[in-house]
Amino acid sequence: MQCPSCQNTDSRVLESRAADGGRSVRRRRECLHCDFRFTTYERVETVPITVIKRNGSREIFSRSKLLHGLNRACEKTGLDANRLETMVEEVELQLQQRSGRDISSADIGELVLIQLKGISEVAYIRFASVYRQFRGIDDFVATLETMSSDKNAYAAVG
Repeated sequence: MQCPSCQNTDSRVLESRAADGGRSVRRRRECLHCDFRFTTYERVETVPITVIKRNGSREIFSRSKLLHGLNRACEKTGLDANRLETMVEEVELQLQQRSGRDISSADIGELVLIQLKGISEVAYIRFASVYRQFRGIDDFVATLETMSSDKNAYAAVG
């Protein structure tokens, strides 16, 4: 492992522990040349997921792109950044567990909306407005009515 300070490749591991709910290993290291301490993460290498966009183009799934979209939808809603990172991890894990490696952007959007629905109604509406390409107020009203009827149906059962 190359030291970020002096680029020497000799280091020793000071501490190892599970991270990301056991999906990776966090290692604390020390450079044997300059004594600089740094952290590395080891993850299982997975087959990349290909996202099929609305226009038919394909691109590799990007955690950072999904997280950026969630951050935009959740601005000023009070949702913790760690919670959003956890949501992205959960969505990515669900995608990795699927048998196919090609997934539509629509399927990813629906997975995110399922996660957001239970956390923040405002973030849900904001994400849905971009993801579902709302054209006007009628789209917002229809989504709000669906959310309200789902809530009423759940309250009647619960």
